[in-house]
Amino acid sequence: MEALFVHGMGRSSISGWPLLFQLRRAGLQTRSFSYLVSMDPFTAIQARLEKQIAEIASSGNYILIGHSLGGVLIRAALGSLQNDVPPPEHVFLLGSPINPSRLAQQFSPNILFRTLTRDCGNLLASAERMSVVGPTNQPTTSIVGVRGISWKRGPFKGEENDGVVSLSEVGAEWLTDEVRLPIVHGLLPASNQVARIILERLNA
Repeated sequence: MEALFVHGMGRSSISGWPLLFQLRRAGLQTRSFSYLVSMDPFTAIQARLEKQIAEIASSGNYILIGHSLGGVLIRAALGSLQNDVPPPEHVFLLGSPINPSRLAQQFSPNILFRTLTRDCGNLLASAERMSVVGPTNQPTTSIVGVRGISWKRGPFKGEENDGVVSLSEVGAEWLTDEVRLPIVHGLLPASNQVARIILERLNA
């Protein structure tokens, strides 16, 4: 079994090393997919990810793990894979928005945010573009943090969140299951609890 990790916006593959270390200790092979939102539009990054998924799929069983925007990229890539590419055994979304991001919408008028995040930031803030990224057809576990501050005047209006996304932004009826952990958004890929949940689902 091989695990492919796709990091979030503004992060790097290094962010997933603690998680992947735990998976390697359990016997999985691991690799990461890297990208820069300031360099390429979403569709170009998605196309590269599709190629890497097809390469991994040709070697045997695999799973996909996406943190934040990485999960959005995974869903978009799976929806465009060639029919002859075997699907993953399981998809794991770590704090990955399924609905438009409230923070992206709030910061979208800011020139610095637009400069740094470019097309990917625009996608996260757009209800129309996010709706085009469809559900997965494979077993999918959403692992979400609930360690953020839930104050009514904040961007999440009192809803449980991980500091970057709220529960309603990462929830969907098509998910196989959802696991809530007392972790903030940025630490999800570094959590031993997340690694344990992934291994439990694979061993079930």
